[in-house]
Amino acid sequence: MNAVIIKPKPWGREVWFAHTEHYAGKILEVTKGHRLSLQFHEKKMETQYLYKGKIKLYLGEDQNSLKETMLNPGDKIDIPPRMIHRIEALENSEIFEVSTPELDDVIKLADDYGRMGSGNNETVDQDLHTQHHTI
Repeated sequence: MNAVIIKPKPWGREVWFAHTEHYAGKILEVTKGHRLSLQFHEKKMETQYLYKGKIKLYLGEDQNSLKETMLNPGDKIDIPPRMIHRIEALENSEIFEVSTPELDDVIKLADDYGRMGSGNNETVDQDLHTQHHTI
């Protein structure tokens, strides 16, 4: 990947600045009041660093007993494969994420926007982004 790629999401957007066969890097821009899917990855391992804003992180091995943690700028979290997680933006937030390169490795267990199952659908994400982020 040579150029930066912008991926609209219903909760904000992803800015992909690196995607090689060995690693990936992106910025998650999450709008206040929005949440990412309750999800896990089968292979992907990621580290997230909260650069700006305030988020609530839900994390655990069982979706019925997730631990809630508040993260502030400068906090970081490592998320191994199969760890269930979700981010909720309490303020407009920017999260730097570095990971292994499997960017389509996501299993959505619950989603505020009706997206479920495995993988990503860019057309659905773009349509939902437009619905939730009108000017």
